[in-house]
Amino acid sequence: MPRTRRTRKQPITSSSSPATIASVAKNGSSSTPQATRTLIRRFHVLLKRQAQLRAINEASSSSAAAELVEIEREMQDMGGLEAYQRMSAIGQGKDRGGGSEKVLVEWLHELGFGKGKKKSKERSPTQLQVLEVGALKHNNYAPHSSWISCTPIDLRSRHPEIREQDYLLLDISENRSRWDAISLSLVLNFIPDPHDRGRMLALTHQFLRPSGLLFLVLPLPCVNNSRYLTPSSLAALLAHIGFAPVRERWRESGKVAYWLFQKTDPPLGRDNTNARSNNNEGTGGWGKKKVLREGGGRNNFCILL
Repeated sequence: MPRTRRTRKQPITSSSSPATIASVAKNGSSSTPQATRTLIRRFHVLLKRQAQLRAINEASSSSAAAELVEIEREMQDMGGLEAYQRMSAIGQGKDRGGGSEKVLVEWLHELGFGKGKKKSKERSPTQLQVLEVGALKHNNYAPHSSWISCTPIDLRSRHPEIREQDYLLLDISENRSRWDAISLSLVLNFIPDPHDRGRMLALTHQFLRPSGLLFLVLPLPCVNNSRYLTPSSLAALLAHIGFAPVRERWRESGKVAYWLFQKTDPPLGRDNTNARSNNNEGTGGWGKKKVLREGGGRNNFCILL
């Protein structure tokens, strides 16, 4: 008697239909890491295409206007930004390895911050002022409140203690040299426009105090599989803005890359928020795209000033 073949469950992949992804988002059934990543990736694709279409004159392009409507409908069917945030929060759960804040705390300890305060409930008069951009949880740094004072912000707040704020619209004069550390964890890759990514980094330089720290986290493919960005070109771009590398952590088989940079004086002594440079030396171009990797299967992630 022939053996009965067992049917293997098919995972939800990036080729899943929009209806399947929407069902996952709405029903909260993304209990697997793969399903969570699927929704997040799809949301990023839609955001990028939305930004591209909005750059087209809709009055002269009815097809672009129709596609915009379809994109917005799909995003709403997926649950909108709230669903994206929910899936991202699931991805930060302890069963998935926890959030990236534990890496920042570890590095801060290595640099001498918070020593002797780990078990103390007494607040230090010299708490580090940390701005957490794109915060999905209000209490990521609560276990370290004796030496870290964290202000979490996000485009859409999921908790009363998370300030609803667009980072790119923060008042410059109010925030200039205000923060000891700024966390941009999986934030730049959410921004659809490459110039806005560069402006976010330039603003961060202005918002940090002298020798302040930038904690940057990106999906690893943004730097190891992009046509326009590599780890070395990213470091060169940040050096151009005025950041020196302090710590770095990623592995070839990993999914996420972590960096810690320290604010230095801007090499060109200029207002970085309006910087536009076509210097291509080692960076792939700060003001325009330049191919650094050839071959198929590459993504188009880049950061422009």
